[in-house]
Amino acid sequence: MVVVLRMLLARILALIPLLLGVILFVFVVMQFSPVDPALAAFDGANATQEQLDQFRRDNGLLDPLPLQYVHFVWHLLQGDFGTSVITREPVGHTIATALPLTVQLTLLGLLIAVVASLVLGVTSALFRDRWPDQLIRIVTLAGVAAPAFWIAVLLVQWLAVGQGLFPTSGYVSPADSFGGWLNSLTLPAVSLALPVAAQLTRIIRTSMVEELDKDYVRTARGGGLPPVVVVGRNVLRNALINPLTVLGLRVGYLLGGAVVIETMFALPGMGQNMIRAVTDGDTAKVQGFVITIAVGFVLVNLIVDVLYLIVNPRLRSRS
Repeated sequence: MVVVLRMLLARILALIPLLLGVILFVFVVMQFSPVDPALAAFDGANATQEQLDQFRRDNGLLDPLPLQYVHFVWHLLQGDFGTSVITREPVGHTIATALPLTVQLTLLGLLIAVVASLVLGVTSALFRDRWPDQLIRIVTLAGVAAPAFWIAVLLVQWLAVGQGLFPTSGYVSPADSFGGWLNSLTLPAVSLALPVAAQLTRIIRTSMVEELDKDYVRTARGGGLPPVVVVGRNVLRNALINPLTVLGLRVGYLLGGAVVIETMFALPGMGQNMIRAVTDGDTAKVQGFVITIAVGFVLVNLIVDVLYLIVNPRLRSRS
């Protein structure tokens, strides 16, 4: 337990410069934005040059960039993402409203991808080079090549427009109706999950095949252990190391894909709000959304590191 806590503390300390670097990158990139926050704030108001200069002074836009960055980080540490120059509302409030939906969509897509890839990957490995394996490999190859937005279009045409089983757009809160919530997020989540599930399935199959060919598996089988025990307790646990690595990276894909999927299904999450902020030239919101997603991606990879220790105790002994 002490070893795990020590390793976790080391990972957390390593995240501090990484997060500062991410914030710095976002801050610098936004400086190249062609949108002037002062002009955006007075859009359509025919502001004078004096009013524009006063707005820049009040918001620290005339300070040197290093000082602006320090102020920016200091406000972030206090939970202050700034104020939208378009709507005049705190960016943190918009993030707090939109983030739960994006998290729900990402987690539901992740759950679908993990369950589907485990079932298909293990089945493909156990029936290696037979027709179930060949069929799963062909299907997953198509899934890897298909982008999420293309899958979304097909699902909407087939299951929403054609069969009427799911809505084409809109969102229902789980507090209002769990069935309605699940119904409104099923197609978006499946659209996000299928490409990830296809990649994970192929990786799980490869890892499982490698483990099944090792000596300890033949010894266990020769000793009379049931196949379910051999595969479930030993083979699968050792085979999950590589898929976990990919899973941590694929969460970033799910978060990025949510930007497009939320827009296609008119879901009021981070993605749709980010697209609107970019269109309106609301730099404060864009910065807040990008940093929130980046921090989420970093934290997910921290969770993956912890899962490494749980799945493979040998990593603890090496450390």
